[in-house]
Amino acid sequence: MTANPLDSVDINRARPMTREERKVILASSAGTIFEWYDFYLYGSLAAIIGAQFFTPFPESTRNVFALLAFAAGFLVRPLGALVFGSLGDLVGRKYTFLMTILIMGISTFLVGLLPSYYSWGVAAPILLIVLRMLQGLALGGEYGGAVVYVAEHAPINRRGYYTAFIQTTATLGLLLSLLVILSVQGFVNANYPDQPILDAAGQAMFNADGSPAMMTAFHAWGWRIPFLGSAFLLAISLYIRLQMNESPAFSKMKQEGAQSKAPLREAFGQWKNARIALIALFGLTAGMAVVWYSGQFYAMFFLQNVVRVDSFTTNVLVAWSLI
Repeated sequence: MTANPLDSVDINRARPMTREERKVILASSAGTIFEWYDFYLYGSLAAIIGAQFFTPFPESTRNVFALLAFAAGFLVRPLGALVFGSLGDLVGRKYTFLMTILIMGISTFLVGLLPSYYSWGVAAPILLIVLRMLQGLALGGEYGGAVVYVAEHAPINRRGYYTAFIQTTATLGLLLSLLVILSVQGFVNANYPDQPILDAAGQAMFNADGSPAMMTAFHAWGWRIPFLGSAFLLAISLYIRLQMNESPAFSKMKQEGAQSKAPLREAFGQWKNARIALIALFGLTAGMAVVWYSGQFYAMFFLQNVVRVDSFTTNVLVAWSLI
């Protein structure tokens, strides 16, 4: 009787993960969650940051500029994928992971230290956009690199299942950012007094009835704490990444001298390869991104700035929807 070649595939699919495979998925997913956390902190606090760094403009204009600064991170993500994807093929996945997590962590920490428009004028929003672009650059290399790293550890017939865990990290990173913001916001507002709202000239503003206009301590300075706290996540991520081994597929290619010498030219130098990449980028990924960010990110911005739901309630609603 002739053996069915699919029998081995079915057995391979059914077997449980090994301890090493679970470790690879956990380490890759955890690091990527922390990177998404850093990236989405800005988006979760866009309205507050807009008031801090685009002060001279009316509220609606500030909101537009805040969203454009958020978008700046997306503009360089393809570049990050190209740069760090090439480095991953040349020097290895592990060291590329360390570079992306360092860039992301340091950029996020510096956002928490960045003086507002009152202190540095127009230099403040410019530096904010530069830091956002560095975050996008790091995330562009991290996300694809994590998928490749896990895929190279996975059995051939289980790569879709194993890499699916990486697909959850974006939502989990956004959820983590909201939970941290909710915790910090509740603590700061409960323990510190409200602060006066200042105009573009740094003068105190007043309500129509003559009373001073006030904002919560979290809106005044507490929003910086989640950014500064990313240093703790950076330390954890570095520790996790340093424990990881190089992927077996890359190690084998390196031993055999078969790794790519010019990955960009080999990937995009031929139209048949470049065409697939362009179709995936503009035909599939673009549409998916519109749906995802409209449903999970812009909904939060809309609730706060259009419907005028308070930020704490908005974050709770979005966090529950993500769960």
